[in-house]
Amino acid sequence: MIFKTHSRQLCKTLSMLLICAATLPLSSMSQAQTTSSNYPNKIIKVIVPQPPGGGFDFVGRLLADRLGKQMGQGFVVENKPGSGTLIGTDFVAKSAPDGYTLLTGSISNIALNPGLYRNLPYDSLKDFEALGLAVSYCYTLMARKDLPLSTLKDVMAYAKANPGKLTYASAGNGSGQHVLPAALWHLAGVNITHVPYRGAQAAYVDLLGGRVDLFFDLAPTARVQVDAGTVKALATSGSTRNSMHPDVPTIAETGVAALELESWFGYFAPSKTPPEVLARLRTELARVIAAPDVVDTFRKAGGRPMNLNAEQTRALVQRDVDRWTKLIRDADIKAE
Repeated sequence: MIFKTHSRQLCKTLSMLLICAATLPLSSMSQAQTTSSNYPNKIIKVIVPQPPGGGFDFVGRLLADRLGKQMGQGFVVENKPGSGTLIGTDFVAKSAPDGYTLLTGSISNIALNPGLYRNLPYDSLKDFEALGLAVSYCYTLMARKDLPLSTLKDVMAYAKANPGKLTYASAGNGSGQHVLPAALWHLAGVNITHVPYRGAQAAYVDLLGGRVDLFFDLAPTARVQVDAGTVKALATSGSTRNSMHPDVPTIAETGVAALELESWFGYFAPSKTPPEVLARLRTELARVIAAPDVVDTFRKAGGRPMNLNAEQTRALVQRDVDRWTKLIRDADIKAE
């Protein structure tokens, strides 16, 4: 009798354990599905890895404003600068992959940094999922007004005959204004002296004052000086001519080097973000990017609006990471 009682109790205990074991994963799965289906249900933070102002901030805030209105959920932009773009970018890479912390990414922090830093704290391809790229901007190569050289070919010929005598400004080591010309000089086989400044404004002061010879800057910013006639535009860095400077050839058109660079901007999420959340964000962001008022805003600011699907976006990011990492290391370009 005692044996039968113990057997019945043992059977009950085992049955309860089996039921709990069977239902626990289902409960956890159900909770995860509920969380994804309710997304978003709190404020979404967008990290801009540079100070207010500039391309990162402009694009990050415009997209956040439109997404917030469209999704009926608050989007808050937080500037997190430091060490170029490293601190803010790494912060997002290590954030919870729940769709509530996003990154404003550009060719600089996603594609250029892997070549510039040997011990980069994040992996651009493994730690992030691209949500969408909204706009790209090309660079314009300017020369001081009184430089007795009128074309990029003239500059290259002079530089080859006079190594190190010409100078070029940048907004700092590792910036796009540094990496692009350094790569161009490397491909063309010339030596032009780098003069780094703390920001583009200081570089312009010396370019206009005739104390530095050349400066590559984003086309929308360069346009002000080109149109005013205070500098000479020699080339642009895009795959096609820029509509703001239709008479200025691309680098490739000059025959100096097969090189192009357009600084694209968009949103990225931590790589382990749930697929359902990624899909929702990609769909919503694509709607924002395609909106006529957003397209018009980017065009008026001198940008080229982008319209890529997820596969095309992924391929573009992969291409630029691979291409620029190799080129930067081959040219021995340093961020420090």
